[in-house]
Amino acid sequence: MVIIEMVLDKDGVIKSCNVQGHAQAGKTGSDIVCAAVSVLVRTAAAVLANREGIIIRWEAPEPGFFFLEADYTAAGKDFLFAAGEFLRKGLASVAGEYPKNCKLIQTRRT
Repeated sequence: MVIIEMVLDKDGVIKSCNVQGHAQAGKTGSDIVCAAVSVLVRTAAAVLANREGIIIRWEAPEPGFFFLEADYTAAGKDFLFAAGEFLRKGLASVAGEYPKNCKLIQTRRT
């Protein structure tokens, strides 16, 4: 199962996203759940990289592991919020359609 832990700040802005595991919804290399999660998190990281007012650190050291940590200045808050919402809704959609293969855990920090 893919376990996704997403942490949002008090305003709903993404602070971190951790992904671990394998969905086992198909053969290795053709698993639709793993592919959907991978595309969402890697695209989010690519969109946020080098964006003014947003500081991110991310890595995907091996298949089944992804980590993203984000911070922002006033200039980047709205963009980071929107990108985080896109990511959150996309991941929630995958988890909702494949609950046996993917779980999204969301927490807010005040």
